[in-house]
Amino acid sequence: MKSAKKNKKDQPKEVKIGFSSNNSAPKISAPKSSKSSSNKAGIPSYVANRMARRIAFTTGIPTLSGMGVFIGSYFLISKGIAEISPTVTLVSSAFCFFVGLLGLSYGILSASWDFNPGSFLGFENIKPNINRMKDAFKTSKKDISS
Repeated sequence: MKSAKKNKKDQPKEVKIGFSSNNSAPKISAPKSSKSSSNKAGIPSYVANRMARRIAFTTGIPTLSGMGVFIGSYFLISKGIAEISPTVTLVSSAFCFFVGLLGLSYGILSASWDFNPGSFLGFENIKPNINRMKDAFKTSKKDISS
């Protein structure tokens, strides 16, 4: 008798979607993804890694500099070395964060999509990557409208 009660508790409960009186509630199922479609769409891993390295460099340094401005200002003011206005600290920090934001875009747009990494700065890859981005937006607009 105890084993019968135990078996009922171990069984998972059925989850129903919709109202209890409505037997025609739609069933929700996740779409099955196929490996072939996921390989064709998206950014190749070697390109994504290249973008991540460029973003870390071009965004990380200005962001750390923006935080360093606050630390440096605090140090200079607390030791009595210089009298720095809070406005100067805020503007210089905001400038560093803005450069970091530009670095984010640059890191994405300057990465080479070829298997070879390309040049160190990647200026030659910006125009083709902008064209790729425009083409991707055009095809997504067509997919939405149809």
